[in-house]
Amino acid sequence: MPTDTALLRGHARVVADLEEQLPRTEADLRTLKGTRLFITGGTGFVGSWLLESLVHANDRLALGLHITVLTRSPGTFQTRMPHLATHQTLTLVAGDARKLPEDLGAFDGVIHAATPASAAINRDEPELMLDVIVDGGRSVLDLAACCGPIPFLFTSSGAVYGRQPTAMERIPETYLGGPDPLNAASAYHEGKRAGELQCAIAREQSGLQTKIARLFAFAGPYLPLDSHFAIGNFIADALADRTIVVKGDGTAVRSYLYAADMIAWLWAIYARGIPMRAYNVGSDSGADMATLARTVAAVRRPSPTADIEIHGKPQAGAPADRYVPDTTRIRTELGVESLVDLPDAIRRTIAFHE
Repeated sequence: MPTDTALLRGHARVVADLEEQLPRTEADLRTLKGTRLFITGGTGFVGSWLLESLVHANDRLALGLHITVLTRSPGTFQTRMPHLATHQTLTLVAGDARKLPEDLGAFDGVIHAATPASAAINRDEPELMLDVIVDGGRSVLDLAACCGPIPFLFTSSGAVYGRQPTAMERIPETYLGGPDPLNAASAYHEGKRAGELQCAIAREQSGLQTKIARLFAFAGPYLPLDSHFAIGNFIADALADRTIVVKGDGTAVRSYLYAADMIAWLWAIYARGIPMRAYNVGSDSGADMATLARTVAAVRRPSPTADIEIHGKPQAGAPADRYVPDTTRIRTELGVESLVDLPDAIRRTIAFHE
């Protein structure tokens, strides 16, 4: 369990990031002035950043926000983020997105970010994963529809595209590929596709301003270091002074957007995004896993080649495993940019966890 001092230091890292972003996010956040927001998934990586940014903006810009946060465990939230749990802007409500508590009241905007980011659940309990996404999405959309044609942001995923074609360097929003529906491991992917369809139906039937953010991979404070996220695993190894282990053959290509950049992009979509127009949210600068491991080592240790172990061996002729978005649409239409490059993102993530 982190000490109070560690929590304060970690929070200071997040505040510094939000202060750096404020000149870019202020106009979008001011559109929320005086609003009542409902947010699901407030204890996850994305949700934590949403709440941090809202509370920070509320205090800095006097926005007069009231934020209702749905969480399965208010006690856990209190322990992890006491500075948020006790803030007067937030009201914690215990519950599950699939069956919302009654009498929540009316809201001026809804952000639905509740999905278990768990490879284990997707692998071992795919039906549960699908139920959480689809049933939860229906429940939250029904709540929002009762409030009128309000903004509704759905955090979808780049997983909706399925496997990235070998010849495609970056995936654009116009790509109409998809995951294999006959593979049970596609539960998360197909759930997010169904969630987007639910948003389209709600837009048609109730006029909700449903906006879609297709999230890719990220680095930054609150990223779990003990989950299925490769960069988190590498950082965990480096922090523990262990050999940095690459479980695959090191050729898989991923890209990582820093969390503070991610949150600035999400608020741009919420405030100015076109309803039912998907926007990729992620870095368009890909790196293979071997290079990523070396980068983590270079940031943490004097020698970038020491103490790295790659378990697999590349197979001749095997198709490239890529997961990198094309971000032309969001950059040109909403004018976003990324301030933090990969080495600095790793450095800041390490500083937070230290």
